[in-house]
Amino acid sequence: MDPNTNQILRDILEKTEDSNKLLHKMHRAAVWGRVFRFFYWIVIIGVAVGSYYYLSPYLETLIDAYNNIMASVGKIQTAGNSVPQIPAGFDIGAFLKGFQK
Repeated sequence: MDPNTNQILRDILEKTEDSNKLLHKMHRAAVWGRVFRFFYWIVIIGVAVGSYYYLSPYLETLIDAYNNIMASVGKIQTAGNSVPQIPAGFDIGAFLKGFQK
């Protein structure tokens, strides 16, 4: 075999081994990335579920208070609609003079 060809084959072997090491490192990094991404989502989902579980009683109390307020506002609106309207041109001063002694 030609010495020049032998040197070229050694260079190719060296570059191939370096590429193989780099490829293994990239594969390992991808595997660890998937593992950490999986745990990342587990933590996010766990925090969301835990927060809902912890805050659920407070949210129910808040929703009940809101519903009670809205019911009261509805009653006030109904009562406001049942009050007779003051006719246009009504003189309140003359009306109140009738109650003075």
